[in-house]
Amino acid sequence: MGPKVTDILERALATFAQAFLSVIVVTDLSSTEGAATAGLAAVVSLLKSIVATRTGDGSPSIVS
Repeated sequence: MGPKVTDILERALATFAQAFLSVIVVTDLSSTEGAATAGLAAVVSLLKSIVATRTGDGSPSIVS
């Protein structure tokens, strides 16, 4: 995998972990619902990173 793909996947995985832990700690949702919510957040992160690579300087970050 190229460095851009690795960076995008790392961002999506980090987003999933952060969202999953937040949902489990803050709410009383089941782990399945928490995983689904975190999965959606990871997909949004993945899509944002893909769009960002096609604009700006080509990195997965929108602000760079």
